[in-house]
Amino acid sequence: MAEHAVQEYATATGNDYAEHEATYAMVMKLSKVATAAVILIVISLAIGGVGGAWGLAGLGIVLAVVTGAVSGMSEKGNIAPIAIAALVVVGLYFLLR
Repeated sequence: MAEHAVQEYATATGNDYAEHEATYAMVMKLSKVATAAVILIVISLAIGGVGGAWGLAGLGIVLAVVTGAVSGMSEKGNIAPIAIAALVVVGLYFLLR
């Protein structure tokens, strides 16, 4: 019968724990960035649907895609560009109203 000892994953042979942690960090970063980009797209579609400003909604969707791609490719995966783009779209909506 096999022995049920505590395994040390950092020293186990054939185990790439560092790569596992890097993949987990990448998935968490992309989840955060994608969530922020989807929120900006929903805000933009709400502006287009409720306010009828479809040009501004299109601008918001383009900004969401571009800033999401830039944030996803950046080292830290910061969502600040997406948040700034959301503020710009909402601010323009209220200015143009």
